[in-house]
Amino acid sequence: MPSTSRTFPTFTADGLAAVRAGTDRPLLLTNATVHTLDPLIGTMRGADVLIGGTLVVGVGPGIVTAAEDDGAVVIDATGTTILPGCLDATSGPGTAARGTGTGTLAPGADATLVVVPDQHAADLPAALHTAFARPELLLAVLHEGRPVRWGGGPVGATSTRTGLQPDRVAVDPSRVGVWVDTEDFLHQELTADGRYDETRGGRPHAFQGSYWIDGDRIDYLDDLGFWAFGRFAGDALHHAGYTMHRKDAR
Repeated sequence: MPSTSRTFPTFTADGLAAVRAGTDRPLLLTNATVHTLDPLIGTMRGADVLIGGTLVVGVGPGIVTAAEDDGAVVIDATGTTILPGCLDATSGPGTAARGTGTGTLAPGADATLVVVPDQHAADLPAALHTAFARPELLLAVLHEGRPVRWGGGPVGATSTRTGLQPDRVAVDPSRVGVWVDTEDFLHQELTADGRYDETRGGRPHAFQGSYWIDGDRIDYLDDLGFWAFGRFAGDALHHAGYTMHRKDAR
């Protein structure tokens, strides 16, 4: 490449700044292992992924040689593995046009992708596990060509929310009490210590477990081991097809 071209090191703050400043320029991720999940292209090593706008426009080795001509922002992805950020398991092989929508990194596909470190992506199954089960290891995530995670963290405004943690109680005191459905079949008591106790059709302690409230959502972890959820809407609690109101508020 001509000496006037600048390649930014792997997923640094400077690289992110260049990507965000060059939204009208192609983005080139160079020298990575690329699992395209496309049946014709397959997996390529030492490959480049060229993104134009919201689409993948090229994939394979050697694209970097034209980066200067195209005015591309170049990110050195050496030591990383790139794969689609969305998988489509609802369509059988051959039912969709190649390189369209999500699910592959073939030219013409949406530029929605995940970048993970090679040490956690020895093969495709390992790369998929890291991409979809180990968010703390993600180097970058692009959604339709736009970075939403970079350098291991989210892009944009940071959130002050810490997220739910199973070993911590997340209780909203205003929602503690006994909730009863409109048919008087289900009684669900939410206690201040983060526990719930359900009576069903007059059968006490039908289900018991822990709960966490996050905004208008409530998550349940039953003592039997299964998870469930509900949503608060005004003075109602919707859960598993039941609409409940708090007993002392009816």
